[in-house]
Amino acid sequence: MAGYRKLGRTSSQRKALLRNQVTNLLFNGKMVTTEQKAKEVRSIAEKFITLAVKEKDNYETVTVKAKVARKDKDGKRVKEVVDGKKVTVFDEVEKTIKKDKASRLHARREMMAFFYPVKKYDPSVKGRKAVKDFDLVAKMFDEIAPKYEKRKGGYTRIVKIGQRKGDAAMEVLIELV
Repeated sequence: MAGYRKLGRTSSQRKALLRNQVTNLLFNGKMVTTEQKAKEVRSIAEKFITLAVKEKDNYETVTVKAKVARKDKDGKRVKEVVDGKKVTVFDEVEKTIKKDKASRLHARREMMAFFYPVKKYDPSVKGRKAVKDFDLVAKMFDEIAPKYEKRKGGYTRIVKIGQRKGDAAMEVLIELV
């Protein structure tokens, strides 16, 4: 007997399906799927949430010096002529950044390897700039992990909706508690 549900798919199809559904669950907070898929998604999603909760505060803040291009009032880079060439003018700025410790960095990389890239649509912006990349790993550490830090497991809830018309598969709503 297998230690997981095969879901009537080949291993590559099953892995892709579960990656997609876990990514969507963590991005949207809830989704409708079949009961068997939801149970598999729950186990994977809860492992990643537990990992994020454990590593939530495992970083150090570091002050670094960085060169930033000087910009004018229109937001364009300021250039000056040096030896007959136009060169961008840079200012040195001190920034405070979060530097991950080794275990948090490992957790971050595991999440990045598993989650699919997410695009977020902003209807207030026109054209290509309306679609932007969304950092799901940052959401895991900044929003989801603090929400569940006092909870010991059980981060998801499965609610039965009823049978699906057509193949009579049990449909459920899986959501983050």
